[in-house]
Amino acid sequence: MTGDDRAPDAKVPAAAASPWDRRLHIVTGKGGTGKTTVAGALAVALATGGRRVLLTEVEGRQQIAQLFDTPPLPYRERKVASAPGGGEVFALAIDADEALLEYLEMFYNLRRAGRALGRIGAVDFATTVAPGVRDVLLTGKVKEAVNRPDGTRPSGLAYDAVVLDAPPTGRIARFLNVTAEVAGLARMGPIRSQADSVMAVLAPDRAAVHLVTLLEEMPIQETVDGIRELREVGLPVGAVVVNMVRSPLLAPGDLDLARRGQLDREELATGIKEAGIEPTEELISNLAWEAAQHAERVALETAQRAEIAALGRPVYEVPLLADGVDLGSLYRFAEMLRSQRMVP
Repeated sequence: MTGDDRAPDAKVPAAAASPWDRRLHIVTGKGGTGKTTVAGALAVALATGGRRVLLTEVEGRQQIAQLFDTPPLPYRERKVASAPGGGEVFALAIDADEALLEYLEMFYNLRRAGRALGRIGAVDFATTVAPGVRDVLLTGKVKEAVNRPDGTRPSGLAYDAVVLDAPPTGRIARFLNVTAEVAGLARMGPIRSQADSVMAVLAPDRAAVHLVTLLEEMPIQETVDGIRELREVGLPVGAVVVNMVRSPLLAPGDLDLARRGQLDREELATGIKEAGIEPTEELISNLAWEAAQHAERVALETAQRAEIAALGRPVYEVPLLADGVDLGSLYRFAEMLRSQRMVP
């Protein structure tokens, strides 16, 4: 399974005995790496074969709705996609204010009073003064979905897996490490109990934090830092998913020649002619320059891949799509993750 702590082969990771050993999959990544896309594809992949999966978000940006081309998500679970083999993907945009109302009703039977507090801004005030409480409320709702019973289903649970489109890598360790966040606020009582129950769900045998990155210096460095921070607080590191991968356009030998500016100009001219274009000296020079730039980028990406491999985590890849990501490509990515055995 992707959260396994063994160091697998970077290209063909070893799978655990069952894809359902870990029921909570947390997806994070630097902004712009496409973590929501990967989270959505992972949810579809997990649902394939007749499973029911919940995809959640906590940042209030309604990116799941955009990804699945649906209206904005309310604060209730709604089916957003079917998966091959009869699977279902439900989605939920978790709102801290609504989660607080549920919390007040659950522990104090104060839902109506909680709405009154919301009208006067007390909810925002409380979560601003003690931001750790907001994280407890958000992660607490995820925990509830993971543990929710359903006697009508063979598993006895409402969902076979939950996928969380989490905050970016720079905040993920603090967001998930809720016990430490509320340590100075509540040493006992319902808030502390809620934080402790969240941490129980985040145990290595139940959850995995997957990191999405690009083959670029800054996203790779943030991934390295994120894995270190997660390990420092004892949170389970899962896989690294490399997004927007581009295939080399030249053979390895030609890449080396292009990088050194030694491509055969006569061969370039012949290729241009075969394309039905007049091979002027300017065009040949421009093409050679572009080839050199491409070769340099491939060399840098090769070095970035080596850094990823050194992290000792399973590595999976999805390609860059020139026309952008739509619902069809989401299913394509899901099948890619399955074929690479991120989801056996």
